[in-house]
Order: sequence, then structure tokens, then C-alpha cells
Amino acid sequence: MLLSLDITDFVLVDRLELEFQAGFAVLTGETGAGKSILLDALSLALGGRADAGVVRPGAQRAEVAAAFALDDVPALADWLRDNDLAGDDDRVLLRRVIDVSGRSRAFVNGRAATAQQLKEAGEHLIDVHGQHAHYSLLKTVEQRRLLDAYAGAEALAADVAGCWRTWRAAAQRLAAARDDAGALAEERERLLWEARELDALAFSAEGWLELQDDHRRLAHAAELLDGARGLADVLEADDAGVLTRLRGARAGLAELAGIDERLREPLGLLESGVDTLHELARELARYADRIDLDPHALREVEARLGAVQDVARKLRLRPEDIPARLAECRARLGEIGASADLDALARAETAAATEFQTRADELSRARAAAGARLARAVTEAMQVLAMKGGEFAVQLTPGAPAAHGVDDVEFLVSPHAGQALKPLARTASGGELSRVGLALQTVLSGTSGSPTLIFDEVDAGIGGGVAEIVGRMLAALGASRQVLCVTHLPQVAAAAAWHYRVSKDAGDAGVVSRVQRLDGEQRVEELARMLGGVRITEATRAHAREMLATAA
Repeated sequence: MLLSLDITDFVLVDRLELEFQAGFAVLTGETGAGKSILLDALSLALGGRADAGVVRPGAQRAEVAAAFALDDVPALADWLRDNDLAGDDDRVLLRRVIDVSGRSRAFVNGRAATAQQLKEAGEHLIDVHGQHAHYSLLKTVEQRRLLDAYAGAEALAADVAGCWRTWRAAAQRLAAARDDAGALAEERERLLWEARELDALAFSAEGWLELQDDHRRLAHAAELLDGARGLADVLEADDAGVLTRLRGARAGLAELAGIDERLREPLGLLESGVDTLHELARELARYADRIDLDPHALREVEARLGAVQDVARKLRLRPEDIPARLAECRARLGEIGASADLDALARAETAAATEFQTRADELSRARAAAGARLARAVTEAMQVLAMKGGEFAVQLTPGAPAAHGVDDVEFLVSPHAGQALKPLARTASGGELSRVGLALQTVLSGTSGSPTLIFDEVDAGIGGGVAEIVGRMLAALGASRQVLCVTHLPQVAAAAAWHYRVSKDAGDAGVVSRVQRLDGEQRVEELARMLGGVRITEATRAHAREMLATAA
């Protein structure tokens, strides 16, 4: 819902701050007073085209800011978050600035944005119905969405879109598999060769470490044997061995300890050392006995090491990376096996296509039934809107399968009897287009849509009883939406809950447009002016009061 509109130095407006409420409001005033200027300013805030000509003479820049409530537009709240433009949780502020050079700047919630982003945000907020308005009802995508909402088929439409995406993905996988069949076959052969090479090694990280230990031991067996035996001899030699000399020292220390008890502790340490060295000599002798001088075993270990290193060099790996590479080969072979199963992929694509077609056909039937009901309801509404004999139709034509289904939706209208049905976007008269939009919005008022509707020229070419009906319809529409209407007809203005008058004032700074909210007798005077023209009598005032009382 539009909450406020602030305009500064825009065409004939020097400074204007307007606040709006829910329900039906009208803008009235003399021709040329500037009613269309307000709509042009709002259009600018919604991403409309800008040029330097909108800057009020003598000013450096024009600025328009429009604040909207977000209560009824959760999709816009999501869009703001996705585009990093979110502000307060309950409202959004759209602002546009144009300087005298024609340079335009756009802002959403105080953040710099593009005019396109303003336009995208505005499409969630307002529908403008008028002769030159580019409003959402003229777009086939919006017509399709409204028809689906009227049919209660929004969830089904979402299912169809999901089935379409599933089908497209399955078709792409199948096409890719067919295109890549040769490359996949070559890759599979290479991976099979690698896997066979790696499998044949029966390689493990633990086994690799053990193999390296075995090689070091076998390669240095003679050195180890000689070294161990030599050390044992140093310890156990009969005459000059370390242990022979230490045993002699032990005997001498034992005699001294017999004289002085304080030497008992050093004697114990010496005896412990002699025992330890004796055990060391025995262990070295046993180790030397176990050393295997086996050239055949050494050759086998070296052959195994060479085989592992050859494969690693061939595949440009480190030996310790061989297990991980083998796992990668096996995983990729599994993927290729699934991708290369063209029959399975073809079956999956066919199943997805069948599911899409089934759901799309169901949606088409729902659209056809709802289209007939919508056509009857809008045609009936047109008869009381000075479009006697006019007709509205919903055209469904078979189309190429797409996310929205298998049919194209277009609204057609014949404004009067004898005129051919044409697409809504090609309806010539601005007033007729506005009234068709009013009829549509009245019928569709229970479905989701823009929370604010603006009608311009809805009263063109009508009067009397038809004008009163238009007023009642707009008021009824205002019960569920915010409705703003520019009108010249008192019958329409009398039906509004809120009334704004646009006028021109001439001052020292030139002619400027003013907007005043009317209440009580002010509304009576404005309606009387609309009824009686230049000369307002008590009779026209009484008529105005009667119209307001009747509308209330």
C-alpha cells in the first residue's frame, strides 16, 4: 500500500507531501491543474523514464520519494533481501533524483539502485490503469498468473514448473552423455588401465614402510653383522675385554668395602653396571646370530621397491599417494558407468517428460475451466460500464512446453458489439482500457495482486448512471485494495473514502500545483464545482450533499 508521496521541484510542484490510507481515494481538479503530474511523479519513483524537462524551472534537481507498506507483498520483501536492498521490516522507500543535466539517480531504502530495480520493485506494488500506462495486466505472464490464481491452481502451476526443471535436467544429462560418449569411453579405458596397474601392486602405506625397513636391513646386513659381533667382542674379550677389566675392579672394590662400609653403595652400582654390560654383550651376540646374509631376499625387496617407484613415476605420483589415486579411479569409473548408461538416462528422461505432460495437461484443463468463468464474469461487468455488447475472452493456445505449461494465455477484449476481439494490450481507447481493467480487477479482487491500483481516465466517455456504477465498483474494490482514481465525474468522486483536490496557484515563483485533502464542506464545494462548473448554487451544493449521503 502507498503510504506517502513526497515531491520536490517536479514540473509545476515546488514542494508536496502527501499521505495516503487504505481504501478508495480520488484526485480531482480543473483540467490542467496537475493531476497527471502526480501520476507522472509516482511513475518516476517506480522506475519510469526520466529527463531534464521534469525539473521545475529555476531548480537544480527534482526529487520524488514514495513509501510503501510491505505487509501484503512478501515476494517484494524476499526480492529486497536477495538484492541487498532491505530496510525496515514493514516498509520500503523508493526515491528518484533528476538534475538539470538529465542525470538520474535511484535509491531503494536509501541504498543506491538502478532504475530497473525501481521498476522491478514497483511491479510488486502498483498497477496503473490508463491510456498510456504500461501496467502488469497487459503482460501475458501476469495474465497467466492471474488466471492460475483465479483457478486456484497456483500450487499446480508450481508443480508444473518443478516437473519442467526435472525434465530439462534429465534431457541435458542424456544429451551430454551422448555428446561425450567417445570422450567418456577414452577416459574409461585410461582409468581401467591405471586401476589395473595400481591393483597389481597390492600397495598399502603400512607395507611401503615395512618394505623400506626390510631394504635397509638387507642392504646393510654384513655391516650390521660385523658391527654387532665387534661390539660383543669388545665387551667379552678374555684378556682385554671391558667386562674382564670391570670384574677385576669389582673384586678390588669389594675388598675395600670390607674395610669401610661406606663403599658398599659404589660397589652395588659397579656390580649393576657389570651385569648390564654382560646382558648387552649377550644381546649383541644373539642379534648377530639372527642377521640373514641373503642376497636373494635383497634382490626381491629391491625388485618390489623398483616396481612401486616405476608405477609412481609413470602416473606422476608419490608412492604414498597410490592408495588415494586408486580410490579416485574407482569412484570416477563408477560415475562414468552411470553416465554411460544411455538406456537408463533415456528412460529417466522419458519418465520426466511424461510426468511434466501429465501435470501440464491437468493445469491446462484447470485454466480452460477458469478462463470460461472469468470471461463470463468480466463480460457481465463490462455491460454496466458503458461497454454494452462488449465481450471479454481468455484465449488459450497450444504452445511449446515450458516452465509455465503447454499453453499460452492471452486476455482478449471487444469493447462494443460488432467489434472483433483483440488482445487487451491493443485496446485503442484509454477510457475503455481503464474500464476493462476495473472490470477485471473487480472480478479478480479475491486473488493475489498488486496492493495498490491506480485508475486514470476510467470515466472517459461515460456519465450519469454508469458513472455512479463505476464509483460503486471502485469503492467495492477499495475494500480489499488501495485504489487511487483520477476523475472528472462527481458520481465517482462521491463514492470515495478519501478526496484530494489538485489546483494551481500563481505566485512570485510562478505557477505551482497544490494538493489539498478535503473533508466535510470542502468535499461538498468540490463536488458542487464538478456538478455546476463556474457558477455554484445552493442547489448544486444540495445535490453534492445528497450524492455524498447516498454514497455513504
